[in-house]
Amino acid sequence: MGKTMSEKILAHASGQENVAAGDIVWVDVDRAMMDDILGPRVEIAEKIKLLGDKVWDSKKVVIISDHYTPPASIKQAEIVKFTRDWAEKYGVEKYFEFAGPCHQVMAETGNVLPGSIVLGTDSHTCMGGALGAFASGVGSTEMLGILVTGKTWLKVPQTIRVEWKNQLAKGVTAKDISLKTIGEIGHAGATYKAVEYTGDTIHGLMMDERMAITNMAVEMGAKVGMMPVDEVTKEYLKGIGIEEYPIYQSDKDAEYCMEYCFDAEKLIPQVACPDGVDKVADAEDVSFTSVDQAYLGSCTGGRLNDIRQAAMLLKGRKISKNVRMLVSPASVNIWKAADEAGYLRILADAGAVILAPTCGVCVGLHSGLIASGETCISSSNRNFIGRMGSKEGRIFLGSPLTVAASAVTGRITDPRTLM
Repeated sequence: MGKTMSEKILAHASGQENVAAGDIVWVDVDRAMMDDILGPRVEIAEKIKLLGDKVWDSKKVVIISDHYTPPASIKQAEIVKFTRDWAEKYGVEKYFEFAGPCHQVMAETGNVLPGSIVLGTDSHTCMGGALGAFASGVGSTEMLGILVTGKTWLKVPQTIRVEWKNQLAKGVTAKDISLKTIGEIGHAGATYKAVEYTGDTIHGLMMDERMAITNMAVEMGAKVGMMPVDEVTKEYLKGIGIEEYPIYQSDKDAEYCMEYCFDAEKLIPQVACPDGVDKVADAEDVSFTSVDQAYLGSCTGGRLNDIRQAAMLLKGRKISKNVRMLVSPASVNIWKAADEAGYLRILADAGAVILAPTCGVCVGLHSGLIASGETCISSSNRNFIGRMGSKEGRIFLGSPLTVAASAVTGRITDPRTLM
């Protein structure tokens, strides 16, 4: 029987010739990532002192202050300072602040490579699977052990194969692929499983779009979301100066616990309705819903292609007087590229407010919370109760195009009606 990508990567990382789904293996970790919200300040700072008071390899540790930047309170400022000081104390040179959401920064800085084990204290670490890595979120206790030993145990997950075939229609995006998949599998349908996305639709997507899909694998409960390494992957890595890495592909006779096949030609814009990412509906079916805020940003929907798509739809148009639109590029590099391309000016001319690259809006910490009774259409990854502010607020998730179209009309809108 053949092996899946996950089985091959975990076999290599554990020093074994073969492993199978269900096996418990001890693996060497290639990158340990912490952010400010669930980083050193949570359990790690005190307990590491009892375990030798040093990290196993400071060059393999990455710390990114992104949730509390820019700080909106003294408490947030103190947390960022604590995180910064801790990184310096333990010799972690790969410390980033005001650079953007951690997952995008990890990818841009070459800290996610095909075949590597990347574990981070944020559940959306699974985004790294777009680059062929076994990337997953872990808790603070697990991270403490990793920091001290450079190892951890993992159960080899079963794999769900998700095939998308044919081309997307105009106005339909990778975010719609992600939402449709989650809606079909359910919020717990892939619990502790690897979700492997494949098919000619996936191979035809640029890296920005691929990352939007693997980022949300955890919304099905998945341990990892993975995509095969192909020419798009290689070109992306070459663009950041990386050309040497192992490549692990699933065998044709690999064993999958479930298989799905979707036709991209039949897909239309999707939205996730409150208060669950798997409560998915066609955008046209909820077009009666008025919105107060439209958010374009986060590690899911704030990349350059997302901003470009929104800008092209909004060019020459104005955002509804009843809507505030917030735009937060997914990294400083993306902010600069979007500015140089003129996209930010187009968005600003339409009435959008351009923010710093931050996780603050997505997780309801600062820069754009919603009040009770308000509704937000967001390109981010979660719409849980209270996620972006008041528990009495409502969050719908959609593609960058759906967000932009809804900002214009003042209600949830299928972007194809404006194209």
